[in-house]
Amino acid sequence: MEAFAEALGNPGTLASMLAAVAMFATIVSVAMPMLKGDKLETRLKQVTTQREKLRRASREALEKKGLKREDTGAISQITGKLNLQKMLEDPNIQAKLVQAGLRGPRPLSIFYFCRFALPFFGALGVFTYVFLINDHGLSPQMKMGSVVFGAAAGFYAPNLYISNMASKRQQSIMRAFPDALDMLLICVESGMSIELGFAKVGAEIGPASPELAEEFQLTTAELAYLQERRQAYENLAKRTGHEGVKSVCMALMQAERYGTPLGDALRVMAKENRDMRMSEAEKKAAALPAKLTVPMILFFLPVLFLVVLGPAYIKYTEMNQPGS
Repeated sequence: MEAFAEALGNPGTLASMLAAVAMFATIVSVAMPMLKGDKLETRLKQVTTQREKLRRASREALEKKGLKREDTGAISQITGKLNLQKMLEDPNIQAKLVQAGLRGPRPLSIFYFCRFALPFFGALGVFTYVFLINDHGLSPQMKMGSVVFGAAAGFYAPNLYISNMASKRQQSIMRAFPDALDMLLICVESGMSIELGFAKVGAEIGPASPELAEEFQLTTAELAYLQERRQAYENLAKRTGHEGVKSVCMALMQAERYGTPLGDALRVMAKENRDMRMSEAEKKAAALPAKLTVPMILFFLPVLFLVVLGPAYIKYTEMNQPGS
């Protein structure tokens, strides 16, 4: 111990130790960049790995949803043999089915089969009721007109059903769309890519709007495997069929094309969609008094008159009774 203390007190020993420490620090400083490797390459590998993982997850999700491109069911065979798609062709039905959330060839086959079969069932039902059950005193011309009306109702019923489904789905999407844009803005500004942002928001927005979550997941899948990202945004706008979503998709396409910040575009679009949702709510509130006029006349006013005039009428009848 005394020898060690004596060595530390020797100036030559201290100089040798300081030189050794300085040499070690120099070697470590020179070697550290080589030991760390290329950070950019590592981050690019991580991004590529995450993209591949996201692509596989998106494809698995699409397979689970059963989005097959072939339909070998009995209805499809009947539709193909009768060539109903050409005989009853509707150029807008494919877009309507997609907006209603019905994808693939099977819903299209079912639609054309129903459009072919329902007129016969409608005409048969009206014919059975009018000619065999109760004609309500109608003339023969009116009876035949009723049969024709039943056939026409059966022909247009599938279109009305699909339009109603698409309208309800669009309303569900637009109720949650401004909140989804706020969440997407947070994801983008936190450093996430737009694909991861859509995937995260799609997972979080599911309880509020399953339809919007489904659309975001499909957009994530298309962004992963389509060659042009612009096509994924265009498909999202077509599937929803709403002007608010179209404007957001247009802003995203312009942001990627010209390199403008996505955060600014999403912030502006979120505010516009929230204002649009508020204006729709105000419009419905303004139309409420007009809609309540007929129910009030039919249901509220008779009860009000009964409550107000009923006691007076009872007293009047008691006063006019003999011996009162």
